[in-house]
Amino acid sequence: MTKQLINFQNKTIPVFYTSMNKKTLTALLTALDSKMKNGKKAIKKCLDTLISIEIIGCEAILHSKRESDTLALSLF
Repeated sequence: MTKQLINFQNKTIPVFYTSMNKKTLTALLTALDSKMKNGKKAIKKCLDTLISIEIIGCEAILHSKRESDTLALSLF
């Protein structure tokens, strides 16, 4: 797996993936911003405690400090 760092909410978050293009990264950043602004309480809680992201196909697995808050987010 390859690792890339992104900045989200003034934090550096590692993103792990096997293959990713600029379109996927753009979709990820757009989805994270959208969910932070318009998401429900569960997604905002996950984003507040986000520690890493794993890209699998067209989904982003958002890993948070509490394993029970980990979520999958569709990118396309």
